[in-house]
Amino acid sequence: MGAATRGKQTTYHAMTQEDIDSLVSKWADAAERIAKADADAIEIHVAHGYILGVFLNQRDNSRTDQYGGSLENRARLACEVISAVKQRVGNRIAILVRVAGEEYGQEGGLSLAESIAASQMFERAGADAIHVTGWGRNPFDNFTDGPLPNKVGAYLDNATEIKKHVGIPVIAVGRMLPDIAEEAIGDGRVDFAAMGRQLLADPELPNKLRAGTPEQVRPCINCYLCVAENFFDDTPFCAVNPALGNESVLPLRSTTNSKHVVVVGAGPSGMESARVLTERGHRVTIVDKADRLGGTMWFSTMTTPDNERLLNWLKSELKRLNVAVKLNTPATPELIKSLKADHVIVATGAVRPKPDIPGGNLPNVQTGDTLRAMMLGTASAEEAGIVMSTLGKLGKLSGMTKSPGMVRQITKFFLPMGKDVVVIGGSLVGLELSEFLAERGRRVTLLHEGKQLGLPLAMPRRWTAVKDSQAHGVKIHRDVEVTRINKDSVEWTKDGESFSAAASTVVYAEGTTSASPLADALEAEGVSVSVVGDANQVNYIHGAIHSSWKVATEL
Repeated sequence: MGAATRGKQTTYHAMTQEDIDSLVSKWADAAERIAKADADAIEIHVAHGYILGVFLNQRDNSRTDQYGGSLENRARLACEVISAVKQRVGNRIAILVRVAGEEYGQEGGLSLAESIAASQMFERAGADAIHVTGWGRNPFDNFTDGPLPNKVGAYLDNATEIKKHVGIPVIAVGRMLPDIAEEAIGDGRVDFAAMGRQLLADPELPNKLRAGTPEQVRPCINCYLCVAENFFDDTPFCAVNPALGNESVLPLRSTTNSKHVVVVGAGPSGMESARVLTERGHRVTIVDKADRLGGTMWFSTMTTPDNERLLNWLKSELKRLNVAVKLNTPATPELIKSLKADHVIVATGAVRPKPDIPGGNLPNVQTGDTLRAMMLGTASAEEAGIVMSTLGKLGKLSGMTKSPGMVRQITKFFLPMGKDVVVIGGSLVGLELSEFLAERGRRVTLLHEGKQLGLPLAMPRRWTAVKDSQAHGVKIHRDVEVTRINKDSVEWTKDGESFSAAASTVVYAEGTTSASPLADALEAEGVSVSVVGDANQVNYIHGAIHSSWKVATEL
């Protein structure tokens, strides 16, 4: 706040009638300017902590005059604004009114019953449509309840209920994904669906839906990176759409010198590289030693199901573009030469070593790589343990582990891992994995050497992840130094004191580093090479997509 206010102290006073009249007049003036600009609609915001929404709820509004007390009084200012705008612009533009169906997180916030009654008042005042949102009153605890929810169709039920009580159209918002929106409109639950983040991920969404190609819509993965930029008034940033905020790079420039590019690695960076290169006119072959597309992102869908939408979109795009894919194919310099590649893009991901801690090589210690091998059924009995290895191989044979959703469901009932789990490292992976395991009945202890958990998760998602992990019973210890791993426990120190926790399984979620030995070997033989994604610099999905886009658009 000091930076935002430049050290100035806030001054305020209760609004006088003169202040209120001025505010109403300014709204009407703004509406008239918008009408003259030939806009189709204006939206009056009566939610999210803005002035009209503050008047509307009883927690914030402590006035004792005609603008406070009863709901009718608290809605008076919004109604006066709506009426003034209607009087000024008539039917030249539509007047939408945005209201929270509910406010979350603090007693005294707006309730659904109050929102219904307020919406009826807004209709009588001249509103042409009601836009139903939600608001989490405490951003540290409730930001992902509202205004930017993490639940799909978060406010649809409230919008449906409000529609029963008004005679004007109702708009639903709150992760209204295309399939959810189409079903809700088709069933008559709402009249329109509004989208924000999804249109940042793919501004062409309406055109793609109109063309009957919903599978081509690039999905929002609900990572909140775009939202985080709002806290710093920075340029909008999207993890999956590198062109956001830099639209001059579109449309993609077609190549005048088509090359055969071999992409090594079928994770997000490899698939995005192949997609963009093919769109530009290059011929692409993907090779990967695994038996499926996705790389580490496939495994990340266990803890972050929204990532599966991006995985499915990338797979669909590769199929649409007829990109050649060679799975179960380890990349070697000899293979690259046999493919007669003009250029090679190495997208093999990061390296996740076992911890350099006494006991770090014990069989009960797992890393991100060994956990992924278990899920894919490629881990040896020595790496995974007899039970887990056998399960993985059976799942692989039956095809169960090819479906991330199936694996998520199976692990809710059967997870061949001891009850006591210690996760070392509370960054993005460690925090989300701790919650995943705790949800599945494990007693989880999370040890983190720093103070800030969940880096580099965007702030709103980080706040929620920490809160949810604690709600699921994860015991979090920060500012610790792990000193030893034993076959059934982990030891650490903090502030000079020694502690330990039971651990039938230890997951090391730190130490992730970039490495590309294949690129080094190819360059030594004179092959033209680029390195993208975590193999070049560990930056997770957003780094994978953006670094791949940069290389693929410049080649």
